[in-house]
Amino acid sequence: MHYDILFPHLGITLNHVGKTISVFGFDVAYYGIIIGTAILLGFWIATSEAKRTGQNPEDYLDMGIFGVIVGIAGARIYYVIFSWDMYKDNLLDIFNLREGGLAIYGGVIGAVMAVLICAKVKHISAPLIFDTIAMALVNGQMLGRWGNFFNREAFGEYTDSLFAMKLPVDAVRSGDITDLMWKNVQSVDGVQYIQVHPTFLYESLWCAVVLLVLFLYRKHKKYNGELFLMYLFGYGLGRAWIEGLRTDQLILPGVGLPVSQLLACTIVVITGVMMIYMRKRHK
Repeated sequence: MHYDILFPHLGITLNHVGKTISVFGFDVAYYGIIIGTAILLGFWIATSEAKRTGQNPEDYLDMGIFGVIVGIAGARIYYVIFSWDMYKDNLLDIFNLREGGLAIYGGVIGAVMAVLICAKVKHISAPLIFDTIAMALVNGQMLGRWGNFFNREAFGEYTDSLFAMKLPVDAVRSGDITDLMWKNVQSVDGVQYIQVHPTFLYESLWCAVVLLVLFLYRKHKKYNGELFLMYLFGYGLGRAWIEGLRTDQLILPGVGLPVSQLLACTIVVITGVMMIYMRKRHK
């Protein structure tokens, strides 16, 4: 297998980008390291925001542990449900997270469920909790996409644009290679490469913008829950068009449309209406 990743129009060549790193003789997946880092930073962001807003940071440490477990479970369940053909013949693969397979929207759904439960148990306003963790969530999505980079997954269709990315054919799943990619396969030093949209990069940069907007606006919010609505609206807006570029979309059975793209569009409409309504109500 070949491990080089190229961005030809940017003049960038990354040699031997592996999927794992050896730590004391054990192979640790970069995907796991990135997710772990995102979780730790998420704890720091949420507790810092709790302290700034006069809440008890320890509440968010307790809720965070529960939320991470439920969020990861939700992300995996969402992915498995809409990729059932990959797991139906080997159910143990459902528990193998080393190769990726976490759907962001499943994680968000799990996090929302965890917040509602924790708000009830700890007698804290759910909208306030949502606002406090909004930046932590988008930070996790921003960093988490780089796990897709190391796994050579979640990329888009063939392109010859400025940010086009070349991946060795033998380093990606054959099912993710479209006819258009095959028609444009290129050989570099005897190695076949497909050239695709780096959608992981697009989404990571989009999330960075959403994170910056939330950070700058947080002191000016008009009501509890506004930051979370802005997060859902902003992320959904970007995901709606980025998802359309991908070749590994999770398809809604019986409909034949990308489930995450449909969900993103729905969230944009609902949160957009809610923000307009709440703005008028609190004006």
